[in-house]
Amino acid sequence: MSEWHKRIQILVDEIDSCIKNHGDEALTLAYLARRMGYSEYHISRKFREISGMQFRDYLRYRRLAFALKEVRDTDRGMLEIAMDYGFSSHEAFSRAFKDAYGITPSEYRREPTPVVLRTIIRPFDCYLLGIGESGMMKEAEEVKVYFVTIPAHKFLHIKNYESIGYWDFWQKQSLIPGQDCETICGLLDSIKDKLDDRGAEDVSSGSGQVMAFINDPIGRICSWGIPLAEAYGVRLPLDYEGEVPSQMLLVDVPEAEYIVFEHGPFDYETECGSVEQKIEEAMRSFDYAENGYELDTTPGRIFYFYHDPARFWKYIRPVRKLS
Repeated sequence: MSEWHKRIQILVDEIDSCIKNHGDEALTLAYLARRMGYSEYHISRKFREISGMQFRDYLRYRRLAFALKEVRDTDRGMLEIAMDYGFSSHEAFSRAFKDAYGITPSEYRREPTPVVLRTIIRPFDCYLLGIGESGMMKEAEEVKVYFVTIPAHKFLHIKNYESIGYWDFWQKQSLIPGQDCETICGLLDSIKDKLDDRGAEDVSSGSGQVMAFINDPIGRICSWGIPLAEAYGVRLPLDYEGEVPSQMLLVDVPEAEYIVFEHGPFDYETECGSVEQKIEEAMRSFDYAENGYELDTTPGRIFYFYHDPARFWKYIRPVRKLS
């Protein structure tokens, strides 16, 4: 089964790449099926079986997600955007946009409120499928450790006091109406001016979204004795004044010093598990006192966690200088 998950992931990545590059001739089930060497019926059935939705519906929602960001972030004409993303007219685009988001493109441009975008699906996820976590590390790759000062900002997020780890977090959130992974990631993806957003260069969705751990008195006690609540959200400018979705929290994060444990790019399928072990060992063995610091365990402080195999894996922990 994992082999078909991988094939559908290739198809999904191809869809996003074609949408970004306006390659409409490649965005048909017939073309993609030929490329993969299977019949349209077989590909369509496997796509629905693995993703839970029809190919045509997924394609429409992803086109709309890309188009929405153009509406939000540019001053291009609506007809031009419509044509670029496969809609036959301004009216057809406006109708599909309103059906999906409850607001017309023109209304959204005037007031870009958070909406649930269709984020890219991840059928071939090594964590979820339980594969590829024991590959051999490249010996030359080391974990970089350095200190940074992060300016004051805001953190828009949801949080869970009971979860342990990424998948447990989303399993528990799926039991709360409106807080499942698809809804939350879709809302966050639609929000403008995220500090970590890579913009047009990232076609994968999820850009700017980050896992975090908040020092919270009623959270679970972690392995180093701090009560932490797991959280998921986006960092925003300190002057952000946009709408806050009802299921989310917005907090101010003061300027502070942090320590970063960072590993560079790695192969997700074969190296994920060993990279995790290596970075956790680096965090366990680091001597804070020798460097004149200690972890800042003040209630409310946030620990950020970035996992982007194409770029890095890093933990960012708040610290303070020893007196």
